[in-house]
Amino acid sequence: MDAKFFSYINVIDPLIKRMAARGGGTIINIVGNGGKVASATHLAGGTANAALMLATVGLANAYAAANVRVLAINHGLTNTGRVAEGMKAEAASLGISEDEALKRSVSRIAMRRMAEPEEIAAVVVFAASTRASYLTGVTITMDGATTPIIV
Repeated sequence: MDAKFFSYINVIDPLIKRMAARGGGTIINIVGNGGKVASATHLAGGTANAALMLATVGLANAYAAANVRVLAINHGLTNTGRVAEGMKAEAASLGISEDEALKRSVSRIAMRRMAEPEEIAAVVVFAASTRASYLTGVTITMDGATTPIIV
């Protein structure tokens, strides 16, 4: 909770109040998709992600009248160094190669590939723009259709 929840909340709290006082702003939380589906190997992180998603929509509701928008991007596997480190750990725990761990993980993605950081960034730029001025209180899932749930 300290690393994944309070680190966000401790920054958001003073900023959202200043945004409300000045009459507007946008906060976009980048939250892993692990808060949507319970996983025995990701309980602590998933719990923090779920709490952050709830805080996101709650803050959006509380500050909407002040023209402050709050939303989240729920990303799945993204081609980053952090995911590469996770693949090393998974490979070691399963006794398989890193390539095999990556292949297994990617095979669970409906689009059969990981997201690129630029794809996540493009949605963040749109969500922060005036073209998305009515978008608030939502989580946008970007997981290549890995988690087929209605939100």
